Amino acid sequence: MSDQPLFAIPEQKQLCPVCQHELMMKSGKHGPFLGCSNYPACTYIQNLHPHESTIVKLLEDTPCPSCGSALAVKNGRYGMFIGCSNFPACHFIVHEEPVVVEDVHCPQCQTGKLVERTSKFGKTFYGCDQYPKCDFVLNFRPVAGTCQSCGFGLLAEKPAASGVKLICASRKCQAVQPR
Repeated sequence: MSDQPLFAIPEQKQLCPVCQHELMMKSGKHGPFLGCSNYPACTYIQNLHPHESTIVKLLEDTPCPSCGSALAVKNGRYGMFIGCSNFPACHFIVHEEPVVVEDVHCPQCQTGKLVERTSKFGKTFYGCDQYPKCDFVLNFRPVAGTCQSCGFGLLAEKPAASGVKLICASRKCQAVQPR
């Protein structure tokens, strides 16, 4: 077993850059942080774990289209992504192209197409590619067609215990359609 401590405690006391009082280790709902000992007169805090991305693997054979440096697989605040290794000088990030649902136009703006998206919770939903001009969203897979009850120009496939049902995509109607 090593004689090394698990946490490195700085030998030198850090001073608050605002009021020159000593910074103390404190705990909050997002974890530990350094805070001014002169609180509440001074509200300076310093994050111990900044949300910076770390390079997992350097892709030396793939150059950045913006600056020519190598691209890298990085782990950041929102998970894994591919970005330029020359950050912060270059801010290039590889973005996935959205999956366009074939032959389904947005019923709200009539100009956009519906694309498959993922929420921050990992759920799949379908929204207009003209966002933020058009804010139409649908939780179920869209299908081209017209509702027989209200005449709305889009249907959706809703999974059910008895199988997949075809329903009206209008939030007001949602009538079950015959196959």
